[in-house]
Amino acid sequence: MVNIPEYYAGKNVLITGATGFMGKVLLEKLLRSCPEVKAVYVMVRSKAGQSPQARIADMINCKLFEKLQDEQPGFAEKIVAVSSDLTLPELDLSKEDQSVLAEKVNIVFHCAATIRFNEPLKDAMQLNVLATQKMLALAHTMKHLEIFLHVSTAYANCDRELIEEVVYPPPVDYRRLIDTLDWMDDDLVSTLTPKLIGKRPNTYTYTKALAEYLVQQEAGDMNVAIIRPSIVGASWKEPFPGWIDNFNGPSGIFIAAGKGILRTMRASNDAVADLVPVDVVINTGNRTKNILVYNCTTGGINPFRWGEVENCINMTFKTNPLEQAFRRPNVNLRSNPFTNQYWTTVSHTLPALLYDGYLRLAGRKPRMMKTITRLHKAMMVLEYFTSHSWAWNTDNVAMLLAQMSPEDKKVFNFDVRQLHWAEYMENYCMGTKKYVLNEELSGLPAARKHLNKLRNIRYTFNTVLVVLIWRVFIARSQMARNIWYFVVSLCFKFLSYFRASSTMR
Repeated sequence: MVNIPEYYAGKNVLITGATGFMGKVLLEKLLRSCPEVKAVYVMVRSKAGQSPQARIADMINCKLFEKLQDEQPGFAEKIVAVSSDLTLPELDLSKEDQSVLAEKVNIVFHCAATIRFNEPLKDAMQLNVLATQKMLALAHTMKHLEIFLHVSTAYANCDRELIEEVVYPPPVDYRRLIDTLDWMDDDLVSTLTPKLIGKRPNTYTYTKALAEYLVQQEAGDMNVAIIRPSIVGASWKEPFPGWIDNFNGPSGIFIAAGKGILRTMRASNDAVADLVPVDVVINTGNRTKNILVYNCTTGGINPFRWGEVENCINMTFKTNPLEQAFRRPNVNLRSNPFTNQYWTTVSHTLPALLYDGYLRLAGRKPRMMKTITRLHKAMMVLEYFTSHSWAWNTDNVAMLLAQMSPEDKKVFNFDVRQLHWAEYMENYCMGTKKYVLNEELSGLPAARKHLNKLRNIRYTFNTVLVVLIWRVFIARSQMARNIWYFVVSLCFKFLSYFRASSTMR
């Protein structure tokens, strides 16, 4: 077999979702590690008055592409922006663009999807299922197509405990569902959604499962690969450690914990946190053949648990704090829903109400309760995934790794057995600081000083609280005083006994 850069030499690649998190990493990696690739067509829609070409120009002018810019200053000439909207008939492609893609494209990476877990079913079907159907129809017109790569999710079949690298038949026929949703109004669809998705937690996982089955049914004789990443996180190594550019998934939770806003969260400390670095996912998809499914997960190979995630977050953000933290970082994961609800009220809602009250008195606009409400919604969405563990079969991924040359294994590394979680999590947390919040490392001394100030405020508050409790409950109540004296006397007797025992020995 030829190595990966040789395979891509002279090839034309089509990418959907190139402006998304994974799409950007794929585009950068492809151009940097396969310098002889002929052209990369990216399907992009106009947005906020920006043309597809302007959006791509803005996108490549970021930190992610700096290494590529240094190595290949003219890389942008290989990127061809194609105006398209996946929700419209025929993908809103002009006849000319359809003809060009049909004549030139050799490889398709279909990464576009909605990643909102609680998207209305109609919208999720439109973006995750119907768009995939349209992409397959377009792929069938491509005269020199070698492979169609579809990015799914490892949680598409989360209603199963053991997930094999196969496409499972969905509970309903996707064709009938598409026809049915066409005439239903939104209220009726909303009412039926819980019954349709069954044991799955949301419309995202449900429609991703339908899309996989659609790909299998409508691919025909096309070479197809389905990549199923679990929870996609910041980059491990490429193009540099810790790159992340959004608040989605765990990133927003990490930032909230770093700011001291998130104090408690429903999760099982022993459940596997199946995080997978974005560059691992991209490297897995760079050599695939035949109709195969690849579970791109870490839990069965190099498990990392949510309790360990908690420790890493607290340690990293106490050592390298975020600027203007609300409180000192100290997130705690709790599996008991009642305990978690109590601490949510005490640690989230009450401090937010007090802070908003202070802002009102200061003549400023209250904002903390709004932030807390948004945070609670995000946590509710993730709760299912932080409280369960799954077993994924990864035989196809192992086979793929075994077939690669030593050189390809270095350049396109996706062997997660080499992943050191503590180091990765530190880079991930620091990545949210540098690339999402755009905070400079030169501001760390001031951030640490602010954290020390918050610690002193906390100690002062606790001291005042103890004095108040003493004044209100103990100093004014004979019974409380008697209990207090009894407890102190008991402690004193215990210490005396312990001291006497030590002297006798």
